[in-house]
Amino acid sequence: MRQGNKIIQVFEHELLQVGEQFQQKHLKAFSKLNALHDDMYFDLRYNGIKFKNFVGVIQVDGLTVEILPKIDASETNEELWQSVLIEMLRTTKKLQVQKVGNANVSRQNIHLLDIYFEWFLNELELLIHNGLIKQYYKQTKNVKALKGKLEFAGHLRKNLIHKERFYTTHQIYDKDHLIHQILSKALYIIEDFTKGTYLYSRCKSVRLDFPEVKEIKVDKTTFSRVKKGRKTAPYATALEIARLIILNYAPNISAGDEKMLALLFDMNNLWEVYVLVKLKQEAADLENVEVYGQQSREFWQGITIRPDIVVKKDDEYFVIDTKWKNIQNFNPSTQDLRQMYVYNDYWKSVRAMLLYPAEVSMPPDFKNFRQRDHQCAVGKLNILERGKLKSNLGREILEWYHIPISEKVNESQ
Repeated sequence: MRQGNKIIQVFEHELLQVGEQFQQKHLKAFSKLNALHDDMYFDLRYNGIKFKNFVGVIQVDGLTVEILPKIDASETNEELWQSVLIEMLRTTKKLQVQKVGNANVSRQNIHLLDIYFEWFLNELELLIHNGLIKQYYKQTKNVKALKGKLEFAGHLRKNLIHKERFYTTHQIYDKDHLIHQILSKALYIIEDFTKGTYLYSRCKSVRLDFPEVKEIKVDKTTFSRVKKGRKTAPYATALEIARLIILNYAPNISAGDEKMLALLFDMNNLWEVYVLVKLKQEAADLENVEVYGQQSREFWQGITIRPDIVVKKDDEYFVIDTKWKNIQNFNPSTQDLRQMYVYNDYWKSVRAMLLYPAEVSMPPDFKNFRQRDHQCAVGKLNILERGKLKSNLGREILEWYHIPISEKVNESQ
């Protein structure tokens, strides 16, 4: 655990207790956040919290707590595992670090919120530079000239005295529309959370160039009302970041005036998607090799089953189920093995693998299920190489299945 400048870095499954920086007010806010999400993020302990398998960042009342992944209990290099997390988020498209630039990513005390905030500001600056769009929307109000549809009941109620006014519903074509209202909401949240940091003045500068729009309440349904089209396509990235920021923002969650923003990711899901992306990258140029993710099939009475990853080579299928934990010398659970047996049966797979991260790679030793012609094994994969996340992870997995990577175009030519 590392603390400093109101930033605390912890690892998943680690205990964080009340102290000089993490105070009772923070604990109370964290516990309320957890309750809002069915206690899924961490377990409450006496005078502290114990994190689960969620990683990311939480900020409340000027304190930032960054939860990092790790696979080795003895490994405490926060900088290493922060870079691993950022690279996984970047590869899985949950975070585009290239949008903020390497200089800022390596800045001392940078954390994930800074990266998302700066990415959002970059997107807004680009939109402003290219020209913000106008849209039509309906407005109902008093006007001095009759236009649009006269709202007769409202007109009588509001204009008995002011005969020169008309209460109408009419179309407006300007920049005060839903998309800009959503982006403005996210910008105000970022201003709140960047006071006293290098990003605050940049927020104010973007605000000056952004049109004044109505303040609206934004929830999940608000984003579903955004109409997509050719004109709004450049807004896609900014809206996605705004969704992440707004829907994870919990104002006044504690007893006082503290405001909280939490960006948390299930490490099991992140590991699964990362492996899938790396396998697809390696298989892209291979002949007769396909990689699928999240394929479901009906199991019983509408209940479906889904392996994490399915690899197809010619007419053969291979199943991979990813697990983000270091099992060391322990064997997989009976439940996991039964699951792999069913996957093999339903997908006609010849070899199923339970894939774990590890300090040292251990290729799978495939063994037949009793009286069956399909196999299962445990694969342990070292995900680090020369102090960073291994780049050829997908290649190593395919080679375990005896899929020749030499079929790819020779990179040395």
